Amino acid sequence: MSYTNTFIQVAADCPVEMGVVPPLKKESKTAHRIQYELLSENPYKFTQGELIYAVHLQHKQIPERDSKLHGAEIREELFAKNHPCLRASMLPKKHGWGVHYDEEGRIAIYPMESEAYRQFVEAGTHQPDGPTLLFAMRSSRG
Repeated sequence: MSYTNTFIQVAADCPVEMGVVPPLKKESKTAHRIQYELLSENPYKFTQGELIYAVHLQHKQIPERDSKLHGAEIREELFAKNHPCLRASMLPKKHGWGVHYDEEGRIAIYPMESEAYRQFVEAGTHQPDGPTLLFAMRSSRG
């Protein structure tokens, strides 16, 4: 599922009070760190499908040459199964980042303490054409 004109707020049980960069692991970057890097460096460049594909290529360390030669096959295999939306990402669940999908479904992230984050929430609450507001999925079931 991909959204348009939607703002995903941090989860109600998010453990941080401001946006934090997902930590690095010793051997490789986590998928959430890759999401963070791609979205923070390229706001509104990726749709959800494009982001899933770009993260997959980096996370699995698929060489650029292979992705150019076999991109269609890699994409077909990747999307043969469902992928969770960014409501399930650790960015809004644990690391304090709101996720905005624009009218074309392109994505940008905003730290929860930022003025932009507050403005998205205000617009979604008080303006009829404002973004649909959703919360990230909770980490616990309590």
